[in-house]
Amino acid sequence: MARDDETTIATLETTPTWAVASVCFILISVSILIEHALHLLAKYFNKKRRKSLIHALNNVKSELMLLGFISLFLTVSEKSIANICIPKTVGETFLPCKSLTESESEEETKCEEQGKMSLLSRKGVTELQYLIFVLASFHSLSCLLTFGLGMAKMKRWESWEAETRTLEYQFTNDPRRFRLIHETSFGKKHLRFWSEHRLLRWPACFIRQFYQSVSKVDYLTLRHGFIMAHFAEGSNYDFQKYIKRALEKDFGVVVRISLWIWAFSMFFVFFNAHVFYNYLWLPFIPLVFLLLVGTKLQGIITKMCLDSQGKALVVRGTLLVRPSDHFFWLGKPKLLLHLMHFILCQNSFQLAFFTWTCFKFGLGSCFHGENKDIIIRLVLGVLVQILCGYVTLPLYALVTQMGTSMRTIVFTEGVAEGLKRWRRKAKKNVTLRNSESARPSLDASLDNAPSFNTLDTSLSIDTDQPSPDSGYLAVEILDEETVSTKQPELRQKLGSFEGFDLCKTS
Repeated sequence: MARDDETTIATLETTPTWAVASVCFILISVSILIEHALHLLAKYFNKKRRKSLIHALNNVKSELMLLGFISLFLTVSEKSIANICIPKTVGETFLPCKSLTESESEEETKCEEQGKMSLLSRKGVTELQYLIFVLASFHSLSCLLTFGLGMAKMKRWESWEAETRTLEYQFTNDPRRFRLIHETSFGKKHLRFWSEHRLLRWPACFIRQFYQSVSKVDYLTLRHGFIMAHFAEGSNYDFQKYIKRALEKDFGVVVRISLWIWAFSMFFVFFNAHVFYNYLWLPFIPLVFLLLVGTKLQGIITKMCLDSQGKALVVRGTLLVRPSDHFFWLGKPKLLLHLMHFILCQNSFQLAFFTWTCFKFGLGSCFHGENKDIIIRLVLGVLVQILCGYVTLPLYALVTQMGTSMRTIVFTEGVAEGLKRWRRKAKKNVTLRNSESARPSLDASLDNAPSFNTLDTSLSIDTDQPSPDSGYLAVEILDEETVSTKQPELRQKLGSFEGFDLCKTS
């Protein structure tokens, strides 16, 4: 029967050459158009000097190339995979459907003669190619949609940043004005009866993430703490653009499907067997992780306020929060980025699998045997997508900048490249001076730097910190008068009074 069906299938020997040429022409034309569109997009990003987005685009190209290799490998090994025979008792376990549907392919007939069945039929290999392509495509589209929603939500931050340059803002936050920490807007919001109790703080932070996840007072206070920790007081540094550059760089990481993400996706495919009743728990995993991350981010803001209260009850001007890694899980702010990566990938994989099974097998297939399965997967997938992009992502973009070290993208790309050249030139000059004299002069090497002759020498870069390639850089900008007499508690005194004694004021 299989041989009779095989004789009716047309091969290239019986196919008109014009048909083969037409199909090839269409495929090549579409591929060239896609490649040209990606090239124009890269050229546009390069013109705008958006290296982070160029890196993200290169990651997308890498994923497309990886999909091409996977598809090629499956096509070449299709017959070999189908000829792998396994016992029927093993092949009938962990099925996505309760009943096994027999196929009549030649490979299965060959295994049937041995009393076995194919590991994966040729038709199954073809369907697997489509599934992998849909998974990767949905992941890229999901990342674009999520970051698009996040950027739209953070658009209002531009007006908040512009407000910091107005006379009204400077008058309201005049350092000559003294206030109790409970009288500040930030203190009124976060210093409540539940703030110091962990069992009460977590439920409160969980609820708070759903309304005003990033308020104006939170943004302005964290901005002030960031600038006071890494720049001079009164600096007009554009914090909103810095966050935007940081988010673009994180997008380049999230859009790529790493090895461990592929491993989790394979576990996702495995747990789609009907014996696990996965629709009752698997779609909830991204939602639980997303709510956990949002609660943690809100909790970090509250803990920073409590930390400021413990060090100073009276503040001067704006309440000063101190960035530190110890507020984050395991002392690593970057861990939250990996969690966001996991959430986006798992949610996009679930939506992709749901879409693919509906398109390929229909809503009435065994993959969606019950109506509640369809409702749970669809509703939770869309809910996670909206919450992640419009609620959690802006909160993540703001709070993760409050680590101990600031990232190298604190400078624009032109300034960062200039600093790297200046640093290499300075180190080279110091090395030459070491070979000429026993006591090198760093000031002389700095004067010879051609790229930054007018740069203030009070800018110091701690070379003991991680290299710029690691993504973080510790930079201090001090006045010339304080370079030689820097005090550990200088940052504290600039923004608030520690141990302020009211009895001494007369």
